[in-house]
Amino acid sequence: MNRSEQLEAADISPSEDDATIIERSARDPERFAAIFDRHAPYIHRYLARRLGAEAADDLVGETFLAAFRRRERFDTAHRDARPWLYGIATHIVSQHRRDEDRRYRIRQAYVPATSEASHADRVATAVTARSLRGLLSAALAKLSTGDRHVLLLVAWEELTYEQVGAALAIPVGTVRSRLNRARKQLREALGDADTTTTIEEALGNG
Repeated sequence: MNRSEQLEAADISPSEDDATIIERSARDPERFAAIFDRHAPYIHRYLARRLGAEAADDLVGETFLAAFRRRERFDTAHRDARPWLYGIATHIVSQHRRDEDRRYRIRQAYVPATSEASHADRVATAVTARSLRGLLSAALAKLSTGDRHVLLLVAWEELTYEQVGAALAIPVGTVRSRLNRARKQLREALGDADTTTTIEEALGNG
């Protein structure tokens, strides 16, 4: 039975919004599996970027288990559950902050070897990228936890200010101030490069 057939058997329409599924899962817990199917890849990617792929494999389950236990507290005025899930995942990241700090320090120290056969321009590009990665990792490690959460949710996950506010349970004004502060610190560390673009280019998907 494919996924569409499973959803149909469970009387879940693929177009049914998250809020409806979560609300109905209070009476029929198995319905919550649709939330996992829809959002697990995004939450896993976010956790892998923050803590590494191995940790993400374990913590994505922890995130959805926590979400399942809290599902009756989900605000159904929000039809998309992903910001809520990012908030739970971010809280779990905070619990593993030492792992994250260590990950950024390793990034800063690690300089991969460059093939001797590389052309000069490729070598220059690689050196620049590694340099930016080291500077960025060091700068991210120095950010406060709250500022780092906001910056990475905006830069990596492309959440709006409103979605970040919902994810972290903070006002939009606080999101703006934390993001501005984080970007200022990164600009000081990285120079004039565009902060958001530099995060994507220097850290990539890992």
